[in-house]
Amino acid sequence: MNGNWKLWRAQIAAIMRLEIRKSFLNRRGVVIYLLALMPVIIWVLHIFVMRARGRQCNFAEDTHMFAMIFQFFFVRLFIFFGCVAVFMNLFRGEVLQKSLHYYFLAPVRREVLLAGKFFAGLLAAVTIFGASVLLQIAALLGHFDSTTVSQYLYQSGGFGHIIGYLGVTLFACLGYGSVFLAMGMFFRNPLIPAAVVLIWEGISSILPATLQKITIIHYLQSLAPVPADPPKGAIPLQILVFVSDRTPAPVAALGLCVLTAAVLVVAAWRVRRMQIDYAAE
Repeated sequence: MNGNWKLWRAQIAAIMRLEIRKSFLNRRGVVIYLLALMPVIIWVLHIFVMRARGRQCNFAEDTHMFAMIFQFFFVRLFIFFGCVAVFMNLFRGEVLQKSLHYYFLAPVRREVLLAGKFFAGLLAAVTIFGASVLLQIAALLGHFDSTTVSQYLYQSGGFGHIIGYLGVTLFACLGYGSVFLAMGMFFRNPLIPAAVVLIWEGISSILPATLQKITIIHYLQSLAPVPADPPKGAIPLQILVFVSDRTPAPVAALGLCVLTAAVLVVAAWRVRRMQIDYAAE
C-alpha cells in the first residue's frame, strides 16, 4: 500500500507539471492573467486619478474600499470567472481538443488523473490570484507614507488582514474550482450551469438565512478579515454584500473543505465511468 501511495504521488506530480505547462504557460492562460490584473489596474487608476486631481487619499477610506472591492468584485467576479476558465477546461477542454484518450490510455488510475488535474488548477489559480491580491495591497499601500503603512501593518493588524485576504482567495479557488471541475465533466455545455451558480451566488444575501448557508459566497464573506459595509445610500451594494449571520471562521473554512471533498468524490465517481465519444461533441 505504501508503494502505491508513492507511485500515486509521483504520478500526480507528473500530471501537475504537464497540466501547468500545457494550460497556463501558453495563450490559453491569457484570460486568467487578465482577470487577475484587472483589479490591480483599478487601484493604479484610483491613485492616478487622485493625484491628477491633487487630492490626498484617506487611508481609512481606502482600506475600507479595498474590502468592498475585494468581496464584491474580486471574489464574486474575477475569481469566479477565473475558476470557470481554469477548472472547466481541465477535462472539458481535453474532450473538445480530442486529447483526453491519451490520458485514459496511460497506466494511471483515473482518480489519480483527477487529483493531478485538480491540484494543477488549484496551484495555478491560487498563485495567480494570490499574486493579484498582493499587487493590489502593494498599490494600496504604496502611495502612503512609511509611518502610516508601518502603523497599519504592525499596530492595526495589517499583516493579519493580508493573510486573511490570501486565505479567502485560497478557499474561493478551492470551492469554486471543485464545483466547476465537476460541471465540466457532467455537462456538455457547462457555461449554462455556471450561469446558474453565478445567479445563485449573486442573490445569496437576499435569501433566507438557511439558504445562505448553501452558497459558497456566504462562507467566503464570513472568512473576510474586514466586513465590507457599503456607504449609506448605495442600496445595490448593501444588498449584494450583506451577510445576515456570519459563520465563525473555523466553521466556514471546514465547511468549504467538506464541500470540496464531497464534490471531488462525485467527480471521481464520474471519471471512473467516463466514456469518450468525440463524435458526439
